Amino acid sequence: MIYLDNAATSWPKPPEVLRAMVDFLEHHGGNPGRSGHRLSIEAGRAVYETREALAELLNVADPLRVILTFNATHALNIALLGLLRPGDRVVTTAIEHNSMMRPLRALEKDGVSVVVVPSAPDTTLDMAELARAIQPGTRLVAVSHASNVTGVLLPVAEISRLAHAAGALLLVDAAQTVGVLPLDVQALGIDLLAFSGHKGLLGPPGTGALVLGPAVDASAMKPVLRGGTGSRSESQEQPEDLPDKFESGTPNGVCLAGLGAGVRYVRQRGLARIREAEMRLASALIRGLAAIPGVTVHGPLDSAQRVAVVSFILAERSVSEVGLRLDEESGILCRVGLHCAPGTHRTLGTFPEGTVRFAPGPFTTMDDIAAALRAVERIRRQ
Repeated sequence: MIYLDNAATSWPKPPEVLRAMVDFLEHHGGNPGRSGHRLSIEAGRAVYETREALAELLNVADPLRVILTFNATHALNIALLGLLRPGDRVVTTAIEHNSMMRPLRALEKDGVSVVVVPSAPDTTLDMAELARAIQPGTRLVAVSHASNVTGVLLPVAEISRLAHAAGALLLVDAAQTVGVLPLDVQALGIDLLAFSGHKGLLGPPGTGALVLGPAVDASAMKPVLRGGTGSRSESQEQPEDLPDKFESGTPNGVCLAGLGAGVRYVRQRGLARIREAEMRLASALIRGLAAIPGVTVHGPLDSAQRVAVVSFILAERSVSEVGLRLDEESGILCRVGLHCAPGTHRTLGTFPEGTVRFAPGPFTTMDDIAAALRAVERIRRQ
């Protein structure tokens, strides 16, 4: 079996992740922060160590401004629903995931102005068009760091400068980039960073985070969930302290322990090394697919402009047929369809069928890529 669906979730997980989860359940399985006994304290320590590891990875000065979530979608909802009010103006792009667009469309119905900047046919962003859209008075600029369909990287530092010049905050959906390439929140000027823990960070599902930069006034944000936090228990009002304001309910301690192990694994392996390896894999995929008659590769052809997410179509073959045959005939697991990003596929001209998406990860080899290319060629011939 060859797994090429790492853009959906990474697999396999490092053995360290599995060991950390088993160790939590066997030895630290109390309710984090909800009791004063030793198991609760040990569980709380495991959760905080993960928070701290994420802060160190992303250069966040205060770990308490790393809000632990269930996934990137949860993190984006906290940011969007917490910040935006009727009359606010938000600028986004045409290549966003539904995790960004669905909350925005719901807010639009409540009176938030949503401006969608179109992308080029290869999903790159016209920065002049974006600059025109970010007018003074814009409350928020909300963009993906990398497309989950074409892998295209957006110039976050430049977008940050445009946003801040207009007095806006910058929210970045980094589901496809955290753990895959070096990412410094302070250097890039990111105000809110949302990401999952089960992709590039190699943690288990059910984990993610939202980073609140120093320019974000957390007291002005509404929590999307209210309830028990283990703190301020004498009050029936939601606490204002961070991170408790946005972390109601029992945390997913076992999976957060696994995420912490994933973060430590990524840091030990080295983000620059991970990025270099994935660029080689992406380059091999792009070159090999482009050489097959009838294959159209979407997105930038330069792997330096993208993460290792490569979408393609095969002439006279439906994407569902290609995906099924890759699985059943060659043991190659990928994702086909619209990838929860209909705007991207409208930009590419692949709506409503979508594309076949190959997404190698840190355990993918060049032999895996060669096997995948041979499998696509066999489907073309047959």
